[in-house]
Amino acid sequence: MYSYGDYSVTQGVLATETFTFGSSKIKSIGFGCGEDNQGSGFEQASGLVGLGRGPLSLVSQLKEPKFSYCLQSIDDRKNSVLLLGSLPKTKNAKGAVTTPLLKNPMQPSFYFLDLQGISVGGTQLSIEESTFELGDNGSGGMIIDSGTTITYIEENAFDALKKEFVSQMDLPVDNSGSTGLDVCFSLESASGRIEVPKLVFHFRGGDLELPAENYMIGDVNLGVACLAMGSSSTGMSIFGNVQQQNLLVNHDLQKETITFVPTQCDRV
Repeated sequence: MYSYGDYSVTQGVLATETFTFGSSKIKSIGFGCGEDNQGSGFEQASGLVGLGRGPLSLVSQLKEPKFSYCLQSIDDRKNSVLLLGSLPKTKNAKGAVTTPLLKNPMQPSFYFLDLQGISVGGTQLSIEESTFELGDNGSGGMIIDSGTTITYIEENAFDALKKEFVSQMDLPVDNSGSTGLDVCFSLESASGRIEVPKLVFHFRGGDLELPAENYMIGDVNLGVACLAMGSSSTGMSIFGNVQQQNLLVNHDLQKETITFVPTQCDRV
């Protein structure tokens, strides 16, 4: 039995199998067949691949310290890309941001990021410096997760983020709750392209400016545009996969760094 952070649970058989990558065969890779799968994590997938630090993840079993992925836009039906082995050459790539990966002995399977602040439309959120710090007791911090859909940030920081977007968006707030997201705006009065404030994550080592489609999602049928982010009540923040769209995300576990490179993923 194995459980996930979103409370999804799978029960079944764990055995070993030979994995084939191109012409290379690798024996004795731990591989599970879920016979009873419960939770949202399994609703739109035929399987899950582990990329974390835990012993059962694919990258841990391959003992491969370098890997990358590039996630297509959420509306694009083309395949995303997973690269295992030497990293694509990204030195001096335009817009590339490299930041350290942190370890948390209390939650050893996660990749923690050193987030130092967030800006909306050029205004840095007024939040405590310690908001995204990893505590001595293992609490807090921000992890990056390709399996979590939207980004969740600490409650007080999210309240400040919400306030800033409401202040800067030239659209009325939609409180219908029709999408399940916390911050939505009505498109009824909008004519043409809507102006969306820039969103920047200030990581140690560089500032990652996201394209609008990586955080503002429009639904024409419902007539709303919503911020693809939510509040975390646990104190731990999560950098989700909507925010990682069309970014080549390079993990280097030898140097303990992660690099974000703006990329058209269908060209990788």
